[in-house]
Amino acid sequence: MAQVEDVHDTADGAAGPGAAVEFRILGPLEVRARDEGIDLGAPRQRTVLASLVLQANRVVSFGHLVEAIYGDNAPPTSRVQIQICVSALRRLLAGHGHADAIQTYPTGYRLHVEAGALDLHQYEALIAEARQARDARRFAEAERGYRTALGKWRGPALRDVESAAIRAIAHGLDERRLTAIEECIEVDLSLGRHREVIPELTELVIAHPLRERLRGLLMIALHRSERQADALDAYRDARRTLIDELGLEPGDWLRRLEHGILTGDPALTLPSTPVSVVASQPAEAEPVPRQLPTDISDFTGRDDEVRFIEEHLTGGDPDRVAVPVVVLTGGPGTGKSTLAVHVAHRLRDRFPDGQLFVNLHGRRPERVSAGEALQRFLRALGVPPDAIPDGVDERAEVFRDRLAHRRLLIVLDDAAGESQVLSLLPGDCRSAVIVTSRSPLAAIPGATTAPVGPLPPRDAITLLRHIVGSDRVDREPGYVLDLARLCGHLPLALRVAGARLASRPHWYVADLVDRLADERRRLDELAHAGICVRSSLTFAYDALCDNARQLLRLLVLVGRSWVSPWVGAAVLDVSLERAQDVLDELSDAQLLETTQGPGGYPRYRLHELVRVFARERLAAEERPADRHAALERYLDAVLTLLAAVERCNERTARRPRCGPPVRLFSDQTADRIVTPIEQWYELEHSMVLAAVRQAAQAGLVGTSIQLAAAVVRATESLPYAGHAREAQRIALSAARRVGDQCGEAAALYTSAALSTAQRRTADAVRELLRAMALSGETDDAHERADEVSELRRLLAHREALDPPEPPSPGRRAGSV
Repeated sequence: MAQVEDVHDTADGAAGPGAAVEFRILGPLEVRARDEGIDLGAPRQRTVLASLVLQANRVVSFGHLVEAIYGDNAPPTSRVQIQICVSALRRLLAGHGHADAIQTYPTGYRLHVEAGALDLHQYEALIAEARQARDARRFAEAERGYRTALGKWRGPALRDVESAAIRAIAHGLDERRLTAIEECIEVDLSLGRHREVIPELTELVIAHPLRERLRGLLMIALHRSERQADALDAYRDARRTLIDELGLEPGDWLRRLEHGILTGDPALTLPSTPVSVVASQPAEAEPVPRQLPTDISDFTGRDDEVRFIEEHLTGGDPDRVAVPVVVLTGGPGTGKSTLAVHVAHRLRDRFPDGQLFVNLHGRRPERVSAGEALQRFLRALGVPPDAIPDGVDERAEVFRDRLAHRRLLIVLDDAAGESQVLSLLPGDCRSAVIVTSRSPLAAIPGATTAPVGPLPPRDAITLLRHIVGSDRVDREPGYVLDLARLCGHLPLALRVAGARLASRPHWYVADLVDRLADERRRLDELAHAGICVRSSLTFAYDALCDNARQLLRLLVLVGRSWVSPWVGAAVLDVSLERAQDVLDELSDAQLLETTQGPGGYPRYRLHELVRVFARERLAAEERPADRHAALERYLDAVLTLLAAVERCNERTARRPRCGPPVRLFSDQTADRIVTPIEQWYELEHSMVLAAVRQAAQAGLVGTSIQLAAAVVRATESLPYAGHAREAQRIALSAARRVGDQCGEAAALYTSAALSTAQRRTADAVRELLRAMALSGETDDAHERADEVSELRRLLAHREALDPPEPPSPGRRAGSV
């Protein structure tokens, strides 16, 4: 979920005549305009469009699109290639009157699909109506609804799209189609049409020989057609196939059907008895797994998240056809697993057939594959070890069969990606799934994402109170607030800190606060009894690509500010597109906080403890020369963009006297980054001022003076006069601190120009005189001739408007 955002603005329903463009995925991928097909072009474009259609009216992240096209082998140009595909698709749709169909968002793209313009939406609406009629025992109406809905299918979903990620989702759609077919045939049997459905069921059994429900329906149809011998032959053929292919005996329901046919069970011969009643009879001795880890007694806060998860898993639409899935996403130490287990315990009574749990271990070396997880689940569900198939697909089929008509809650903890999860989803919507992951897992069909972040300060204090005790918390309330802040309000860090205090009753809270205040020791202090914040962060860090690890380290150089993609491009010395990809990878790994600034600009920031960890890695892995070079590139980028602001202000560009900046971006790129300038400067003004300060602190006095001068010029038409004055003060102090008279003179000349613009005539005169004196001392006066001439003209003009200020007592007025 980078992340999939819900931005639905249309209702699903039957196709309307006003839909200009129709999208079809229930078969080969098609887009039709006015009953004519549109040529969708190359396979890569089809894959991009299929991804967007599957998440219609939702934002699909760049990361999801990259995975759909390239899998785990994405090239550095993947983002550019996706942009090319989207541009081509936009041109195709624009040619048919749908120019704004694909919209760009900071995190990805969104395909706008009108109500009734997607065959999947039409199908789902018709199926829901058919199920309502079936439940009300209006079987003739239900049968018509099912047949109309199934008529929307033109073959396997998206069968012409060659993408592993898309194929996994399409397989889920095909599974839902088969379930609807089975329900439709059950309705036919309830209407007494047992003879009519035998040919259809025979073809379905040949196409899906391992699907026990189809086998059972064929047995019922044959039995009701007075063909008991054929019905028993159908059972024997099913048993032989299951044993040969999977090494398994038929399930309990199929065995009971055979017994009922042999004994002449009257329930099997009455068409008025809904087959769903027969099919849903529970097994007499099916195991009920209880695999949840222990819930914690001091679970704190998360009331909104708990309510949201419970409502999604157990409430909502009674006609829901898809398995409810909630994905809890968050960074290391946010308490995703604790929240999932806590909610699962609260919902145990709503899922009486059991709870399954597996820790998938994310991207760690001990990662659990989907096949291994299925093996564990099947054993817990009573499948003998020697009867478990070898292949993942076969295990998934047996797993779905075992869960059919049962209510189980499945918790998949620490999933690395969709491929690890899709095979573990049940096929029956009576069950539900909770997934925890550092990635949004946007490719899971119908999944709802629930972000899990740091605790609010109040809940962080409450958690410490539970662990440490009210007396100690109430005795040092100020230090407790500091402790929560130094822990970044992360539940894992708070628990470690609380455990340390609880195990050392002679410590004051202030003692631990003093230890944590030293960033060089903070992660050392946040470790206790095998629980270590650094280890949690290290696992996430090690799973990143080389560029992402390096960027995480280098972002420390720019302080605590929110950063835009151009910052990543500067410190990494890569293109803007590559920097955006790397930032998105860090965001998907939940190592960066993400937000949108004014105008929808994406913004990123290191969480407090992640920043401390990144500083450690910076010191350990980056050479001082490389760190210095990255900082210089960043400062040069700020200079480049300030020059672009000046150009956009339609001012005459004036090069800084201490040397021009290195151009990291072309003028066109820089202009695009800073446009509109008012919005860009509002977004970045604190970072610009911090850059002046960083240059001064790093001993780059000349760069600091250049930056300050660039700020003055860039803000001439912007309401940041105080900001420009503070930049000049920082640069001037830096020059004086190191005794750089040339730099001090340059800063004073710029400051005098600023004072003149601000109608501070006396200050301008004083700064100009001091600058001229310093220039004379350093033989630099000839290099300031233009500035002296210009300031004389400006001062003369100002004094013509305003009387000269009287000299201060005891000081002789000077003249220029």
